[in-house]
Amino acid sequence: MKHYITIIALLLSVFCATATPPRVSYKLNDGWEFFYTRAYDSDNAKYINLPHTWNSDASTLSDDYLRTSASYVRQLYIPSSMYGKRIFLRFGAAQSVATLFVNGRYVGEHRGGYTAFTYEITDMVRYDSDNVISVVVANGFRSDVLPTSTDQNVYGGIYRDVELIVTEKSVISPVYYSTDGVFVVQHDVSNERVKGVVRVFVSTYDHERHSLRVRMVDDAGGVAFERTSRISKIADDGSVDIPYEIESPKLWSPASPTMYSVEVELLDDTKLCDRVVVDTGFRKISISDNNRLCINDEPVEVRGVNYAHDRYGVGAVFGSSYIDQDLDIMSDMGVNAVRSLTGPHDDYLYSRCDREGVLVWIDMPFTRSPLAWSDVCYYPMPGFRDNGMEQLREIIMQNYNHPSVVMWGLFSLVWQRGEDVTAYISALNDLSHTLDKSRLTVGCSNVDGAINYITDLIVLRQNVGWYKGRPEDSEVWCQQLGSNTMWSKLRFGVCYGEEGVMSQQVDDIVRAERGTRSLPERRQTIMHEVYSHAVRSSGIFWGVWLNSMFDYGSSRRVYGVNQSGMVDFEHRNRKDAYYLYRSLWNGDEHTLYVAERRWRYRRDTLQHIKVYASAGCPQVFVNGDTVAVRRASETLWVADSVVIHGTARVDVVDTLGVLTDRIDITTGSVRVRR
Repeated sequence: MKHYITIIALLLSVFCATATPPRVSYKLNDGWEFFYTRAYDSDNAKYINLPHTWNSDASTLSDDYLRTSASYVRQLYIPSSMYGKRIFLRFGAAQSVATLFVNGRYVGEHRGGYTAFTYEITDMVRYDSDNVISVVVANGFRSDVLPTSTDQNVYGGIYRDVELIVTEKSVISPVYYSTDGVFVVQHDVSNERVKGVVRVFVSTYDHERHSLRVRMVDDAGGVAFERTSRISKIADDGSVDIPYEIESPKLWSPASPTMYSVEVELLDDTKLCDRVVVDTGFRKISISDNNRLCINDEPVEVRGVNYAHDRYGVGAVFGSSYIDQDLDIMSDMGVNAVRSLTGPHDDYLYSRCDREGVLVWIDMPFTRSPLAWSDVCYYPMPGFRDNGMEQLREIIMQNYNHPSVVMWGLFSLVWQRGEDVTAYISALNDLSHTLDKSRLTVGCSNVDGAINYITDLIVLRQNVGWYKGRPEDSEVWCQQLGSNTMWSKLRFGVCYGEEGVMSQQVDDIVRAERGTRSLPERRQTIMHEVYSHAVRSSGIFWGVWLNSMFDYGSSRRVYGVNQSGMVDFEHRNRKDAYYLYRSLWNGDEHTLYVAERRWRYRRDTLQHIKVYASAGCPQVFVNGDTVAVRRASETLWVADSVVIHGTARVDVVDTLGVLTDRIDITTGSVRVRR
């Protein structure tokens, strides 16, 4: 390992000596020592590579889930050729509190498990010598670090990349909320022109000698804007604004996700000191009077899913290849909007969404577990409030340039028991609008009251028909919501969904009980069939959000997993509900799918056959005989009162004669699979 570090140092030495380019970065993911802080000695430390979490194997069993602290230690050789440069360490994320030391000296502490952080270590390194980088990471409960209550596992560890950044003395700041230091602020957006400022955060020792050159290039390689300005004054926060205007811009939209490359150079007279390139897109976000989310004044049908931060076997170590796989699955289902639960994902997700026209809602970690025994989500003390504000600043700043991000989530399922939380949410809302006037704010609520009237948008988390009432009551709820004078003033979307386990197949479906281990897939499927029909028929919601796209780790659940996903925790096996929404949402490819296919052994000889078909009425054959089919909802077709003795083969053909599907059913015996 020492030999490898030396080779890297030599390469950096040559690189710095040639003075091309002014900024260099490379990953420091290899060769870390890892040990639990409470039990360190030379015998139990082990070498690991980042990204890493100590809970990667705690995928389904809550007994294996650790909330503790651990240390990550790495040696780094810094050559003398770097003397006079500035040196930074950037961490993509560490969950949840990370304290950094260099050569035994304290550098700083970052509190928050979903955002990046960067520290300058120039004055702490030793040249022509090994330097010891040490990070103490803790994922234990803290009343002053959000989230204090969550249904998702807090896995712990340095679970995203670590980079070493080497720059000249004058730089575009990499420490301003751990961003690129460049923000493309949009003031006016229309088909005729786009106007705004490129806000650049600089760190120089002699700013009067410096200039900024800004160049915007469209997706065809054409230069849309270019300007060089001498820095005459730097604001107190270190920013410099360069006004821009583009005539006849190519606007970003879900149908046409056009991007611009924004190149910013910091010059000392004619010498290039630093160069940063960010991608962005220009668009206008609004909500219409008839409650439709609009991009560039065009309404968009929002088909969204909640997206957690983990998967089976790897925990929160969620690299680009996993994101690619997940986005492919979402695209196949017809999803066009993604909600990052509790906090932001890796930046790679939003870059993909930018290019593919997928809308994004990013939550801040102000949330409460929806379980009956959930703990306190709001601590009315300065440490809690300040941490929430700081995490919101980081989330907004680090994702500011992504056109796909259209809303900031300020709270999710918080309740008002005890201390009134509305004043704090109002402060978060004001901060969000101060930092970013171009986007909307949103909250997810399952309670009545003033909490629903603070953010620009509200998403109502509806559970009627799961623990109370019947799924069909959702139709009554939609009618009341649309006709109620007070509620109809809200700009509301809807979120719904509950757990279903594919291995659990039962004949009788009963209402769920809290804490139950009985979570049959058919109950989940029925709920989604009824809800999707009620919501689509009502036409009153600006967006639909399913809870959730994939099952996710939750030590609070009876199986250690929240199994409300359309796809299982391995992100591989697709539940019946997945194909229901594919038939409703995927307008590019037809769907033909026989539902309840894992319910193979059925008690009664009188049965029904459900089929999701998006191309019209399918043909259904039972042991080769045609059976009558009726339309139950938009893409749900049912063959009622089908008599089956013993085992029968069910064949289905779509109306175009192209797609087919087949299942086997056995009746006359009781077979309960759990």
